Amino acid sequence: MSVLSSVKGVQEIMRRHNLYARKGLGQNFLIDQNILTRIAESAELDKGQYVVEIGPGLGALSTELAARSRGLLCIDIDQRLETVLEETLAGFNNIRILFQDILKTDIESALTVAFQLQEIVAYKVCANIPYNITSPIIFKLLESCPLMHSAILMMQKEVAQRILAQPGSKEYGRLTIAVAYHAKVEHVLNVSRNCFYPRPEVDSAILKFIPYRQKMLAPEEEIIFKNILNIFFQQRRKIILNSLTNYFQIDKSIMEEILHTIDLDPNLRPENLALQDYITLVRAISQIPHKFY
Repeated sequence: MSVLSSVKGVQEIMRRHNLYARKGLGQNFLIDQNILTRIAESAELDKGQYVVEIGPGLGALSTELAARSRGLLCIDIDQRLETVLEETLAGFNNIRILFQDILKTDIESALTVAFQLQEIVAYKVCANIPYNITSPIIFKLLESCPLMHSAILMMQKEVAQRILAQPGSKEYGRLTIAVAYHAKVEHVLNVSRNCFYPRPEVDSAILKFIPYRQKMLAPEEEIIFKNILNIFFQQRRKIILNSLTNYFQIDKSIMEEILHTIDLDPNLRPENLALQDYITLVRAISQIPHKFY
């Protein structure tokens, strides 16, 4: 068993390197070896693939990923981890470490430079992402990483439930629809808070994201799509007819006719519409000769 998969082992390494977990960086280190193995297995890696790990922590998951891949790029904002990672990852020659803010990093360029590749190649992502920047990281990956094959992301269980929510449920909302627009999402497993050190206040869940290769909407339609999501879920108790009429400054009877044409009940609320309903709605509205944005 790895020294990183026990509380005592992690405490000892942190003591030797004079480290402490920074709550502001979401540093809760996963110490359950079974979960670490499950994460690596769910990535379905092979020896020809590259992997990007966001937030390697002390390197517990890094060793699992490096053993299964051609190369692993670890990206972390906390430079204090440099000496401990040099120790825990010393047995691998296919790992590169970049200390940088992931939200300010061009991931695909960084991967190319780290492994001196002739061109950007398809890759996978694995991460135990900080809970305070979960959504920004998810959308950075889905919107700015076109060659990402898939991502295995561990996050707060409540956020995972919102992403996986069904229309009509209280968890269903803007996040659900925006993520579903970009990727197919699968639930991998739930992770108890007891599997971490320090122990966080909430349980976690692991999701697998498989990005769609083709966009459902044209660029100008995507702008309308984002605007509609914003106005709908800022006023989620309003019926869609009223929200659309107020925002687009269109006569209510015209908007009602548009909704009936695409078989949408004007009295529905935002949480009642599935992704395909939103796509159909955006396409219909984009045909109206009106300035939307």
